[in-house]
Amino acid sequence: MLDWNDPLAKPVQTEPVEPAIVEKALSGSKAKNKNNPEPDLVNKNLDPVNADDKRVINGQTDINQLAPFKYPWAWTFFLNANKNHWTPLDVNMAQDVSDYRNKLTPEEKHVYENVLSYLTTSDILAMRNIGLAVMEKMSAPELQIYQARQVYEEALHTWTYQHCIETIGLEQGEIYNRYRVVPEIHQKIALANRRLSSVLHSDIDLRDRDELHNFVISYMFFAAIFEGCWFYNGFSPIFALQRRGLMKGTAEQLQYIMRDEVMHAAFGIRVVKQIIQEENLTLDPKEIRAMWDEAYEAEKSYTNYILRDPILGYSAETHLAQFQYIANRRANQLGLSEDPFPGAESALPWLDEQANLRKEKNFFETRVTEYQTGGVLTWD
Repeated sequence: MLDWNDPLAKPVQTEPVEPAIVEKALSGSKAKNKNNPEPDLVNKNLDPVNADDKRVINGQTDINQLAPFKYPWAWTFFLNANKNHWTPLDVNMAQDVSDYRNKLTPEEKHVYENVLSYLTTSDILAMRNIGLAVMEKMSAPELQIYQARQVYEEALHTWTYQHCIETIGLEQGEIYNRYRVVPEIHQKIALANRRLSSVLHSDIDLRDRDELHNFVISYMFFAAIFEGCWFYNGFSPIFALQRRGLMKGTAEQLQYIMRDEVMHAAFGIRVVKQIIQEENLTLDPKEIRAMWDEAYEAEKSYTNYILRDPILGYSAETHLAQFQYIANRRANQLGLSEDPFPGAESALPWLDEQANLRKEKNFFETRVTEYQTGGVLTWD
């Protein structure tokens, strides 16, 4: 038998147990439990799960029974997510080390370092929010299974940033603590914490309409703004360097992360819409307006810090214009009646291309042979 303290140790040989001893043990067990039904007979007359009875939250069906599906799209998200498996070790970062040391200007180093500083903290926050605030409140397992994958992906993203920081040779303590000492970075993290912390506990009664409203607004902020705008737009300064042939390894890693985040945002938005429909919920337009305004002001402050001096091909004005354009797109996905920033136009027509990467490289040049390991994906 295996030694569970040392699974690699040689299995211990045990003497066979005498049949009489086994029979005695079984008879004793039956005598102790004669007033209790056998485990396999408990609840044998329960009705089978009907998919129509499932709900995103406040459901009463068996949370442990995956199928039949009520939300087959959630299972599709899970299958597609598993076609996107990768690790940061798959990307060659040698050129990035040389670029950082020899080619980046002080302004470009400022952008690079502070983007990483913001992202390292944000993805840990995202991981905790899905795992502690959202996933455990879902009452359909097909939703939870994708969100379990999402928790893993957020951890993978954090590993990726850490790998970039280590590879480039940045001072870890200094980079990680910038969100504490740089007000413009701290403001975004603090806003996210305030918006999300109120649902980071399990004893919320989502049958209470006020609690339900708060939960949906929180999840909407997380999916549409935190992941759908801040993350989606947040990689753009690094992509701008990539388009000039700089920091290509880091940018490639962020392209993979961006594909994950597009799916996260799309999934969260769909769940929010499903809850609104099932619970017949009407959201307060003023609270939604305040959500967009707060997010933009935090983004504006952050952008003016990381791009206090524009870099070639990218500026604070470009970044903020793109934020407004992406925010309108997320509002449309949510089915909201008004654009938060009417008339905003795309300032980065190349940005969506970053999520459509199909990665094919020679095996002897890089460990990655193809980022997408399954069929063609759609990102709606």
